Amino acid sequence: MSPVFIIAKRIIIQLKGDRRFLVLSVVGPLIIIYFLRLLFDTLPPMVNAKNFTIPICAFIVHFPSFILCAILLVQERTRGTLERMMIGGFSKTSIIGGYTLGYFGLATVQAASVLAESIWLFRLTYDIKTIVLLFLVVWLLAVVSVMLGIFISAFARQEAHVLPFIPLIVLPSVFLTGLVIDTQGLPHWARIIGDCLPLHYAVNIIHEILRPGYTIASTLPDFVILFGYIFGILLLASLSLKETE
Repeated sequence: MSPVFIIAKRIIIQLKGDRRFLVLSVVGPLIIIYFLRLLFDTLPPMVNAKNFTIPICAFIVHFPSFILCAILLVQERTRGTLERMMIGGFSKTSIIGGYTLGYFGLATVQAASVLAESIWLFRLTYDIKTIVLLFLVVWLLAVVSVMLGIFISAFARQEAHVLPFIPLIVLPSVFLTGLVIDTQGLPHWARIIGDCLPLHYAVNIIHEILRPGYTIASTLPDFVILFGYIFGILLLASLSLKETE
């Protein structure tokens, strides 16, 4: 069996045995979606809250996926698991690839459950094609978040070291990517920072998908960039993983 699949199998078994992590990863975002519904119910009728629903839901998947995966991989390092893998002959690329493949299932469950709850709670009426495209975008963003968490964990030696990265990544994602405000009113340097964040491209795609007359060609560049983030961060994570811990 390929080393990547060996590691991925171990991660899946580990996730199944850690019920608290699974509950936090899957149920946590669903609770936040419900609170979002309560918030939107208080807005004036002239505010079309449905325009913000799916982009914010995508962010809700993005944030916990990034944090939880970063912390979990740091725990693997502090327990000596990564060092034993390297001593056992596993390459850095195999280790990162195995962890990524192992978390794909979790990212899929998160994306599907959040999108389903959002459509149900907010009474969104989309056709099957639109729902499938929205799921693909949210899923891609979840995968990018997992990759980002793995990459960030390479710079941490304990769970507390992950905390400073939260405001550095989460807050710019809220304010500079078009999630809640139009980025055209931002200074040029702020728009450049927003353009470097994966959530910016996911939000662009979602807004395009929900517009009448949408065509896949209009969002193809943003899809390509999201895929590019996955492979780019995979490469960076492999390069930044230390041979010794």
